Amino acid sequence: MRLILVHSLLFSFGLARAAVTAYGPHVQSPFVTTTAASASYTGAASYDQSTLVAPAPPNPPPPTQFAVELQTGNASGLSIQQEGSFFGFSVEFSVTTQVLGLNSSFLQVPFLNLMANLRQRGGSVKVRVGGNTQETATLVNSTPDGAALEKDYGSSSNPTATPPLVFTSEIIKMMAEISALTNVYWYMGVPFNDTQHWRLQIAEVGEAMLGKYLIGLQAGNEPDLYSRHGHRPGSYSPQDYKDEFGLLIDAVNADSNIPNKNLLIGPNLAGVWSPPDIWQTGFATDFNQNLAGLAVERYPTDNCYAEFGIGTPRYGQEMFPTYLTHQSGKDIVNEFPGAPAYAQSVGKPFIMSETNTASCGGFPGLSDSFGAALWGIDYALQLAYSNFSTVLFHVGGQSVYYNPFTPPVTNQSSFHQWTIGPIYYSALVVAEVLGSSNVAQVLDLDANSGNDYTPGYAIYENGQPVRVALTNFITDPSGDNDYTASISIGGTVPAQVTVKYLLADSVSQRYNFTWAGQTFGDVFTSDGRLVGALDVQTIPCDQINNVCQVKVPAPGFALVFLTDDALSESDQGQTMTFPTTAYTKITHGPTVSIDASVLATSNGEKGLSGALAGTSQGRPVNSALGFAQALPSLAGILAGALMIARLALVQ
Repeated sequence: MRLILVHSLLFSFGLARAAVTAYGPHVQSPFVTTTAASASYTGAASYDQSTLVAPAPPNPPPPTQFAVELQTGNASGLSIQQEGSFFGFSVEFSVTTQVLGLNSSFLQVPFLNLMANLRQRGGSVKVRVGGNTQETATLVNSTPDGAALEKDYGSSSNPTATPPLVFTSEIIKMMAEISALTNVYWYMGVPFNDTQHWRLQIAEVGEAMLGKYLIGLQAGNEPDLYSRHGHRPGSYSPQDYKDEFGLLIDAVNADSNIPNKNLLIGPNLAGVWSPPDIWQTGFATDFNQNLAGLAVERYPTDNCYAEFGIGTPRYGQEMFPTYLTHQSGKDIVNEFPGAPAYAQSVGKPFIMSETNTASCGGFPGLSDSFGAALWGIDYALQLAYSNFSTVLFHVGGQSVYYNPFTPPVTNQSSFHQWTIGPIYYSALVVAEVLGSSNVAQVLDLDANSGNDYTPGYAIYENGQPVRVALTNFITDPSGDNDYTASISIGGTVPAQVTVKYLLADSVSQRYNFTWAGQTFGDVFTSDGRLVGALDVQTIPCDQINNVCQVKVPAPGFALVFLTDDALSESDQGQTMTFPTTAYTKITHGPTVSIDASVLATSNGEKGLSGALAGTSQGRPVNSALGFAQALPSLAGILAGALMIARLALVQ
């Protein structure tokens, strides 16, 4: 059968809708509300319909009226200056052809749209391609079947069954195409599994193809777990890691095909070792000129027992309340006392290079809930306030609950679209909270006398408060736990402020959240573009009493823009997006399955093997803009042109 895939990279403001397919609940946790017998759900974790019960309002309830007093000038306690791209993503290497695209001629248009949304608000996006699978990745000239990436499960020696990967330069070329379209900057990983025969081709080709868009090369993914996974002897120590890192630096310095020698990132710890264990070896000072940053990886907890029988049994319903507090983000930051300050002292950014709601895939009903969206916002802002420079939320395959976005499997991609999870809403919001000035400084307001359910942050630019971010973790349909923040500013408040709300009926709601009235819809319904009427509310202020009264529903999040410039900077009008007519159109394909042990003990997730995502059939093309506007870097070549790449497949 001859199959034609047409990929039209056109910009449009058009909207799209698609049908919804619903599944029954998952069997993992008994503490869920369901609409059918537990055994009825046998599909992928990412589409599990389990719904938790929202925690009851706290008793006694927090005050529902409190003051937020903002200083001007030299406000104390501000964070370092943060970029609008602070909140990014970590994509497991093995799922790049599901998420990014098949190759450089077939990019995943929903992914382009999702990145374009963030670029519009924060100026750029940071994405890591790596994880456990980077350790065994090998760049080759070609693969037997012509694919850009192939996996070999049979020869894996990893106790987590992480597959060895071979990939071609098409993967990196595809990343370069995405960068030209959406201003994505990339982190990649140098394989660290053979320190006697370094495979540096990923660095050589990465620098050549990506140029300025390659901002870091991770060296060693969770080296403190190497001995546990059988990759190093039981005596493997921080000093051993430092010594091996030094061997890598020697190899990089000797490689004339790697012109930029200062892109390495370490130590990328999972939590067995602490950062001071590495600092005391002299790692950051001895290797300073070769380092682009210092990094760690951390999840608040794990759900490995439910999936693989490893570790402590945990249930989403029992864990849910622990995510719905300001303390949750603080607890993660508290695991790194002094680390951001140390990184600053040696002139390097401190990066949270992989995180999400829980390792081993997250929790059904929790990781895909509105509560997770609120948690993601507060956690990210707490990291920013604590002087981390970047946080990257992990993207796995079909087998996880926490994905920020999930493409459909190949045999459903002609009639199903992407599923946008709560963590992507968090990313969208945080990009607007920080804006695109790259001089935003974050202040934890200790709002409502430090109440754990009603955290708030102020964003300063050039010494002046420009935005206020307010969260209400409580679910109460009666409205009794809605609160009003009385915002005052040293000097006087403006005549009015504008407010955007992130809303859902309950913290347990799954999908169909709204950000300023717009949504990505339910499962299988999104091409990466927001749909619905934009709703930005204007609230008059009392300049006589120097106060602006802003109400925050229970549950909900409010972003208050104190100036018109702050609003325009955070969201500069309509986003240039990419409609498509490309789809895989495979309606009867083979069933793909993987052993659950593949994911055991890993912070990240390998994802569904062999599953190529695609876009929906019949996507409309309208309001197309010229490529001179869409591709500034290619304007001289493509100005006024309409490019259609046709890929002919023979089956």
